[in-house]
Amino acid sequence: MSVLFTAWGYGVTYLEFVSVITSLIAVFLGALGARITWPWWLLSSALYAVFFYQVDLYASAILQFVFITAAGWGWFGWKSTGAEPRYMSNKERVLWLSALLVVWGLSAPALADIGAAATWPDAFLLVSSTVAQIVMVLQRNETWILWLVIDAFGTYHYANQGYWFTSVLYGVFTVIAGFGWYRWLALTPKAA
Repeated sequence: MSVLFTAWGYGVTYLEFVSVITSLIAVFLGALGARITWPWWLLSSALYAVFFYQVDLYASAILQFVFITAAGWGWFGWKSTGAEPRYMSNKERVLWLSALLVVWGLSAPALADIGAAATWPDAFLLVSSTVAQIVMVLQRNETWILWLVIDAFGTYHYANQGYWFTSVLYGVFTVIAGFGWYRWLALTPKAA
């Protein structure tokens, strides 16, 4: 992989750099609730799929295909005016959280079997991000609470793996998730 620049002893490749920039644009537009977020998600996810595959983080690479699928779903599912968020019912919250925990518990050993790096943390990012992305496409406010947890964990995980530039990206994502939560609450219709 060709290195674009080195920062703090870490070589940032062209691929990782462009992946980070397109991801920042995608997540910021999503926080605004803008429909144009979805083509950016598609582009950034395609780039990150290649990057994560190259560094043997297979669950993170697979996750990018979830994001690509969600980009098409979101583009056709959101109105041209953007997101129209609402809250989940308690039943929906329990269902999604249960699904997250069960699938995470099943996917980590499967990743270990194929030789993936960091199976439990990478499986958590795969499964929780899949749930958060679906919840985002469904335009539920709870997506941003999930993204706060996921992005904070991703910051730690990618730093622990030595992917500092991507770790910084996830730190910025954490801040954007806080903004997204605030913004989507403002977009949520008030109960009469």
